[in-house]
Amino acid sequence: MMTNDTHSGMKESLLLEIDKRVADHVLEPTNAALLKKLISNAEDDNEAMMIAALGTTYKRTGLHFDKRMEKLSNDIRYFKKNEQLSFKTDEAQPTNKLIIGDNYEALQNLLIEYKGRVDVIYIDPPYGKDSMGEFAQTNYENAITRDNLLSMLYPRLMLAKQLLSDSGVIFCSIDDKNQAYVKCLFDEVFGENNFIANVIWERAFAPVNLKKHFSESHDYIICYAKEIDNAVCNGLPRTDETNNRYSNPDNDPRGVWTSGDLSVGPRVASKVYEITTPSGRIVLPPSGYCWRLDKETFEKYKSDRRIWFGEDGNSVPRIKRFLSEVKQGITPMTIWKHTEVGHSQDATKDLKKIFNDNFVFPYPKPIELMKRIIALYSKPDSIILDFFAGSGTTGHAVLALNEQDKGNRQFILCQLDEKTETTPNGIAYDVTAKRLKRIMTGECYDGMRNFKWAEENLPYGGNLDVYEIKSVHNAKAVKGETAFDVIDETLYGQTLFKTLREKVDWVCSNFAHTQKYLDNEEWLTEHQQKG
Repeated sequence: MMTNDTHSGMKESLLLEIDKRVADHVLEPTNAALLKKLISNAEDDNEAMMIAALGTTYKRTGLHFDKRMEKLSNDIRYFKKNEQLSFKTDEAQPTNKLIIGDNYEALQNLLIEYKGRVDVIYIDPPYGKDSMGEFAQTNYENAITRDNLLSMLYPRLMLAKQLLSDSGVIFCSIDDKNQAYVKCLFDEVFGENNFIANVIWERAFAPVNLKKHFSESHDYIICYAKEIDNAVCNGLPRTDETNNRYSNPDNDPRGVWTSGDLSVGPRVASKVYEITTPSGRIVLPPSGYCWRLDKETFEKYKSDRRIWFGEDGNSVPRIKRFLSEVKQGITPMTIWKHTEVGHSQDATKDLKKIFNDNFVFPYPKPIELMKRIIALYSKPDSIILDFFAGSGTTGHAVLALNEQDKGNRQFILCQLDEKTETTPNGIAYDVTAKRLKRIMTGECYDGMRNFKWAEENLPYGGNLDVYEIKSVHNAKAVKGETAFDVIDETLYGQTLFKTLREKVDWVCSNFAHTQKYLDNEEWLTEHQQKG
């Protein structure tokens, strides 16, 4: 809920996007000028996004949907810490966060402290009839349903983009029926040039023979960078199986190596020449091919013992590739098999161990899948965000990965307090928070320790702050009930302000609809006297 005076960067980003559309001949300059004026004068980021979205109906990608934007409100939304659910096990470890409430409001509040600091975002938005709420009565047969999905995602992706670091990436799980539409939306928000990959994850391994046509066994995970040139993929860790392909039959002092084909196509005349093997055999590249190296470079490689003619010195030459010189991270493929990253059944089994078979969360993601996503683009001290947290697998994966590589990654999870038949207190309270408490401390909130996961694993440790999203009316002027009283600046990375003036300035610069108090010295003096 940032004001005109905030530094979220949202308006600047929207204005740059308008300029790009003019350059791409999508918007007329006169129309763009009006849009830019309206965006610049918007009361807050939410209103600015509404203007930008409603004013850019004709998309570069050709995607059009009937936008339904977030409801405007004069209430101020803020974080309030739930002391009963928060806990610490080790002050030296990072403090992770679980935010309970609407993720749109959570993202707005997170921008105050975390703008440009998040390295990896993962989301698994609701996209099925049973998970899209009251608007999804007819699922895919009703175009309004998909409009609701895209309308819900658009402003959240705009905020998420502001949270990403310059080298940050975002992953999004999506199904077959919505993948094409959601990818177009990502193209709009992040730019098609920042598209990294469309991963196919084998989420099921056994065919369902009751299906009429095909038994669906995969989901998609689309990946975008904030700036493609800045994103760095760490690659997959090398395995023993991969390293065992290297040997050292000639006792080369540089260590183990494998060999690669010296011939390549298509044929380039300057790279076709005779090579004499140590045994005296004359060899040429195959028909239509040439040597990978020109004659001069080949001779350098040969003198450096980087050309291998086989143990008898009579084979077609190959290039040595030393293990010590190869890239340590293996470039990932875009098809992820369940044998590598797990499947839905694995994820369900993990949850049953944590909750003693008492609860089954629909469509959980396996921990190994999330560990791979996080490991590919995170650093040891990265911040990882999931604003459709569900059962909390992303947080679990961050803890597991930290234990594996001794990292200090921090997770931030956002989960709506959605009540169901099996979660009468809400998913965030009955599932997400309880899962994190159990795997981090080895016990439940009620002190119970006899659950299967704790019998097989040591708790990860670490600290968790649980925030709830509260609201205060902007017209409140009673001591103890104003935004300046109820908002705790320490929950936003700030130290306690020494004066009320500092607190007022900070609140007015970061939360919407408080401007009327910023320069009201009479109110400020009266409020201080009452204190």
